[in-house]
Amino acid sequence: MSKTLLKKHLQSLQKEQIIEQVLELYINYKPVKEYFTFFLNPDEQGMFKKYRALIVNEFYPKTKSFNPKTRFSVAKKAISDFSKLNPSPELIGDLMVTFVENACQFTFDFGDMWEQYYVSTAVNYNQSLKFLHKNNLLENFKLRMENCVKYAEPCGYGFADEISDLYYEYYGD
Repeated sequence: MSKTLLKKHLQSLQKEQIIEQVLELYINYKPVKEYFTFFLNPDEQGMFKKYRALIVNEFYPKTKSFNPKTRFSVAKKAISDFSKLNPSPELIGDLMVTFVENACQFTFDFGDMWEQYYVSTAVNYNQSLKFLHKNNLLENFKLRMENCVKYAEPCGYGFADEISDLYYEYYGD
């Protein structure tokens, strides 16, 4: 259904019918509930902390068994879901950096990973740098992005070189 068709349909409804539709969405769909909760009571820091914890938990879970899952899909979804709330670019950038920072630190702490892990981390590192550059936030995150280079140094599959090259492409130090 197109946006125009939806708009036409909504305009044909009475106010009470629209309210019922919105309430039904709110009750049945978690993302809608989260959106309206944030929209009516914008707590950027609270939502940021929630999504940041999801990302960190993928690499450094706080469970007794310490069974890290390192699911990049969960981290990417957290960033995407948070971005849909339309928070400040600085908080989105912080979440993106948190993701790559944890991915790089994880391989530093636990040794070599598989090749796809490095490829995905490098792709996300590059996306983070592009986002930071586009939003004039590079300087705000320079130290953390530099730490990723340090965490990558002992890694294989050309990962260290790629992370370093990307860093110097944007920071030029």
